[in-house]
Amino acid sequence: MSTTTQASDRSKIGVMLMLLAVLMFSLNDVLGKYLVASYSVGQLLLIRSTAAVLFLTPFILKAGWRSLFDVSQPKLMVARVVLTTIEISSFYYAVGYMPLADAMTFWMAAPIYVAALSPFLLGEHVGWRRWTAILIGFAGVIIALRPSSETLTLPALVALTGSVAFSFMMVTGRALRQSSDIAMVFWPTLGVTLLGITALPWATTMPTPIDFVLLALLGVVALMAHFLTNRSLMLADAATVTPYQYTLLVWAMFFGWLVFNETPRITTIIGAVVIVVSGLFIFFREQQLGIKRDTVTEVV
Repeated sequence: MSTTTQASDRSKIGVMLMLLAVLMFSLNDVLGKYLVASYSVGQLLLIRSTAAVLFLTPFILKAGWRSLFDVSQPKLMVARVVLTTIEISSFYYAVGYMPLADAMTFWMAAPIYVAALSPFLLGEHVGWRRWTAILIGFAGVIIALRPSSETLTLPALVALTGSVAFSFMMVTGRALRQSSDIAMVFWPTLGVTLLGITALPWATTMPTPIDFVLLALLGVVALMAHFLTNRSLMLADAATVTPYQYTLLVWAMFFGWLVFNETPRITTIIGAVVIVVSGLFIFFREQQLGIKRDTVTEVV
């Protein structure tokens, strides 16, 4: 088998793994939206993240406990933990009140925020092409948000806050690339677990055994989806597989309609299209310039 054929086969497997990862993320989001209707965000975060930590334990033991402290910039890791906690709690709060597609549209704008922040936080030069795409992407966010006294609700503002926190988290991810993979996953997960513990006294409903398992699956499935995403990026170029992450929006619209009888507003669809087109332009432009970013589906 020729080298070219092997590379082509690896790319195809990479694409399939990315599509599977995105589907798993989407099903996880649907499950989270279903469960947050019955249980508090604190309960969800606690059980979800505890299950994720337990799932990680064999990998931590294999890598050694010292891998948890293999962090290039501890203060920045603390900031990442805080940002991750804000981002994940905001997401589950938002989907409890908003259509799934609406919430996901805000999160898909994160790469646009990162590109806008990079000159100030990473010292990167952003040319006029990317600034134009950034401004168009912001316009897409405004179209999807439809700012008015009726649409600027608390869930919408929380979703916007969560997506901005996600973008800052992606920036820290780049700065912490020298840290171990185990540390990058463990500490943010532990931070979310601690938030769940502090929110637990306000819980009013005890999960049924079945729901408890489903809540635990949220953490396990998310970690498995992250593993598939990383494996996909190992098998194929980022330029090949990353655009498929935007199928999250398609799944969000489909599952929102199928499971929750949600019909996306025309403004959400238009805004989502504008955001995706702008995000893809920024991504391919950065690939051309040799700038590497964290992936969109890093935590969601």
